[in-house]
Amino acid sequence: MVSFGAAFALTWFFGFSDKTGEEKKAVKTEKSNSLPEPEKTAKIGAVVTGTYVPMAEITDQVFAQGVLGQCCGIKPDEGKVYAPFDGTVTQVADTKHAIGLQGPKGVELLIHVGLDTVDMNGQGFDVQVKEEQEVRKGQLLLTMDLKQIAEAGHPDVVMMAVTNSDDYEDLRWTAGGRVAAGEDVAEVG
Repeated sequence: MVSFGAAFALTWFFGFSDKTGEEKKAVKTEKSNSLPEPEKTAKIGAVVTGTYVPMAEITDQVFAQGVLGQCCGIKPDEGKVYAPFDGTVTQVADTKHAIGLQGPKGVELLIHVGLDTVDMNGQGFDVQVKEEQEVRKGQLLLTMDLKQIAEAGHPDVVMMAVTNSDDYEDLRWTAGGRVAAGEDVAEVG
């Protein structure tokens, strides 16, 4: 009788489950599988819509040789540059032709608009963000006047350089041909 009373009291306070051991294990596994796993890689989206240019084909040797880190270029179709991931603006060049971002997995990305466009002293560029500003993937970072860049005699290829690429075991450029702004062009692991 005492054991019956104890069993009743324990069931009353702690509840009763009619699930078998296997059913409990399945529920526990189901719950643990539903938790989001941390991302093993960080994706980098294209900053402009246009034609992908592999690092080796960039005409500026500083970028082509990876002096600033592994990179790619994109020949833009339009004069709008967008954030390639959620992150923070770390640098805006006084001449408005380059922006630094820090993003997922500590990725440090330099977005450099055109070659030798520093000579334009900001003419033809309009920056939409400021240093230390949080940005979301797809957010407009800057606009550029492609006609003005061409008239100044500069190529308008937009470079995307992972300046801390030596910090990663695996950095792969995954694009080729035509890319749309926001489309994944690189993966860092």
